[in-house]
Amino acid sequence: MLPLPVTICLTALFALMLTALSLFVSLRRRELGLAMGDGDDQILRRRIRAHGNFIENAPMCVLLILALEAVLATSDAIWLVALVLFVARVLHAIGTLTRTSSLIVPGVLMQHLTFVVCGVWLLVQTISRLSTGI
Repeated sequence: MLPLPVTICLTALFALMLTALSLFVSLRRRELGLAMGDGDDQILRRRIRAHGNFIENAPMCVLLILALEAVLATSDAIWLVALVLFVARVLHAIGTLTRTSSLIVPGVLMQHLTFVVCGVWLLVQTISRLSTGI
C-alpha cells in the first residue's frame, strides 16, 4: 500500500494548482511586458494575490494532512479533511482571480475552521498520548 496516500494525493493536486497559478502570473506578465511588479494592472495584481495566498496557506494544509495521517493512519476522515482543504483553496483561488467574494469567503472560512478543529484535535491527541505514556 502507498504510504501516506492522502498527503501524497493532496500534494500532487496542490503542485498542479500551484503550477497553474504561477503560469497565470507569468502569462500576464508576458502580455504586459513586465518582468517585475504589477504595472498597476488589476488582472495581474489579482493573479499575484491568488498565487501568493496559495503559497502562504497550501504548505500548512499539506502539513496538517501529514500530521493527521501520522496520528490516524488510514482513517477515511483524513480524506474528508483533505477534500475540504482542497475545495477551500480552489474557491479562494477562483474567487481572487475573478473578484468574486462569494467564493473567497466560504473558502477562507472552510480553511480556517478546518485548521482550528484539526489543530485542537491534534493537540488533544498529543497531550493525551503524552499523559498516558503511549
